[in-house]
Amino acid sequence: MSSPATAPPPPASLKRIVAASLIGTTIEWYDFFLYGSAAALVFNKLFFPGSDPLVGTLLSFLTYAVGFAARPLGALVFGHYGDRLGRKKLLVLSLLLMGGATFAIGLLPTHATIGVAAPVLLTALRLVQGFALGGEWGGAVLLVSEHGDAKRRGFWASWPQTGAPAGQLLATGVLSFLTATQSDDTFVSWGWRIPFLLSGVLVVVGLWIRLSVDESPVFKQALAQAEARKAAGTDNREKLPLVAVLRHHWRDVLVAMGARMAENISYYVITAFILVYATTSAGVSKQTALNAVLIASAVHFAVIPAWGALSDRVGRRPVYLFGAAGIGLWMFPFFSLIDTGGFGNLVLAVTVGLVLHGAMYAPQAAFFSEMFATRMRYSGASIGAQFASVAAGAPAPLIATALLSSYGSSTPISLYVIGAVVLTLIAVGLAKETRSRDLSDVEATTDERSASATPVDARTV
Repeated sequence: MSSPATAPPPPASLKRIVAASLIGTTIEWYDFFLYGSAAALVFNKLFFPGSDPLVGTLLSFLTYAVGFAARPLGALVFGHYGDRLGRKKLLVLSLLLMGGATFAIGLLPTHATIGVAAPVLLTALRLVQGFALGGEWGGAVLLVSEHGDAKRRGFWASWPQTGAPAGQLLATGVLSFLTATQSDDTFVSWGWRIPFLLSGVLVVVGLWIRLSVDESPVFKQALAQAEARKAAGTDNREKLPLVAVLRHHWRDVLVAMGARMAENISYYVITAFILVYATTSAGVSKQTALNAVLIASAVHFAVIPAWGALSDRVGRRPVYLFGAAGIGLWMFPFFSLIDTGGFGNLVLAVTVGLVLHGAMYAPQAAFFSEMFATRMRYSGASIGAQFASVAAGAPAPLIATALLSSYGSSTPISLYVIGAVVLTLIAVGLAKETRSRDLSDVEATTDERSASATPVDARTV
């Protein structure tokens, strides 16, 4: 039986926790994706004028990629303090940082006003966004994973994952509305600022909800045990969670990083690069491309909990492997459908792509959470997820745009995504199934345990 400290919370309490995580992640992803969409649509004109359109887009996507470079640092800092102080405190801080940076972008002067200082300031604010998001993901999924029970952990932990399509839906929806109601000149002049300034309102709502939930019971139990050992003078755990992760869970970190390659790269090709490809190579209008992503994001939001529930039945690995293989097989049809220029085919291409992506993204939260011990879980899950994003999601739109510019064809881009799929299939194929693990009892693997003199109980919390 579960101990009182680890017993699942009442359904109403769990739903409130899920809602707090979901709303917070939605706002964070709204801010992050808004930048990506603006980078594809207007930042090349506002902050990198005078360049060839594709070169300007490349420079714009370069500042977009900078945000990913800051995510590992956010993972390290937030993971360390999240494993020491708790998940809730760090989640509040990440929301404030992300919202503040996004609001500031909405007030930023352009190149025409302050010259080269404009892209420099834009890049600095993008770094703050990346730092905040690097700490957000791990805390949000752990708060839900550690509150719920093992039988439905995949389903409940997948809800914070829906914050990504919800944020994409919100960001794309606002941009789509503005481009539909404003002329191109008006939108480029000042209309693009509106969705960034709206972030200030969303952050207030998110903070109000996020401050209302309690800390994870699994973490509180682990903290109490650590305090008891410290008082008894028997606490010989590593002082830094990062050291513990690399010492006892380095294989799991590599699995998490490999698992993210296909998931991360395919997502940004499907949702960010598509705005460039569809409008330049397929001759589709910005409004049409945004509407397609909008519809597909709504479907993506709906299927993620279903994939999470399926992972509770058949396991995390089978669902993840299906999604990765499916993405690899879909890439060539994906671009072929877009090349027709038809709106229906564009919607079909993006929707199927995001449904298959959801099969990887949905079980990811529970899968990564179940790999690591409680007192190093925030660090482990965050490091595995965010370090991969530097090599995966960060350069994905940049590489795809460069390949399009060099070859004038979608074939190299499809092969690029398929290469990432191969890495993910290998990583997840070599991983152990984690479904039904008790998060309060996760230990280092047998071979890692024998390599260290650290007591087992020091590793389980």
